[in-house]
Amino acid sequence: MQIFLSCLVILGLIAGILLSFEVGYRIGIRRRLRNPEIVSVHQTMEASIFGLLALLVAFTFYAAGSRFENRRILTAREANAIGTAYLRLDLLPPETQPRIREDFRTYVRSRLAVYEAIPDLNAVRVALERSVALQESIWEKVVAALKGSGPAEKALMLSSLNEMIDITTDREVAAMTHTPPLVLALLGLTVIASSSLAGYTMSISMIRDWPPIIVFALMLGIALYLTLDYEYPRVGFIRIDAVDQVLTETLNQMK
Repeated sequence: MQIFLSCLVILGLIAGILLSFEVGYRIGIRRRLRNPEIVSVHQTMEASIFGLLALLVAFTFYAAGSRFENRRILTAREANAIGTAYLRLDLLPPETQPRIREDFRTYVRSRLAVYEAIPDLNAVRVALERSVALQESIWEKVVAALKGSGPAEKALMLSSLNEMIDITTDREVAAMTHTPPLVLALLGLTVIASSSLAGYTMSISMIRDWPPIIVFALMLGIALYLTLDYEYPRVGFIRIDAVDQVLTETLNQMK
């Protein structure tokens, strides 16, 4: 289903570019029929519009790719933080460890459930609430178990547990951080303007040269889609799901 929707988005972007091109072409034809002395768009203006398009596509693509990489790094950091905190449970009194270890395993499952639930926002909210409740429960149990321990054991255990909890906030912020809507709107308007301008310029010859038109629409449409795909890496072709495997491996190592 998601692949089908992704294909529809790509086709929609390409169709929108072709439609903008056709509108520009028809406007150019009508203007030249009324006034044959009209010449092509000034090269400086044309270069400025296409230069702005190139800059916007490049920067939004780069920013989306950077956020994608950051999400991957945060996933690995969370797995490491959980693994370290789990190993340091050996510092707790032996009689308190089994119950807390089971809570850790349940917690990792809840973290995996958060990302498996995307894009169902209600399911994500429920899974997040479950994770927060488990964090509080684990913290309380660990603090209670450490009451008779020394300063070194408390410092090691609580610091690793604190890092395990804090990283979830970093991941939530990373998941919610995207290109501002106004920037995307500007990018969309620039694509429409550039496509229309290209059609207007081609109207000079009174003939649609389809090969370059199709190549232009295809490449620009794919570039726009990949930018969006980078921004939302759990709903398209570019996916971050495989990185969650490190959390699954962490869970499997918890014995």
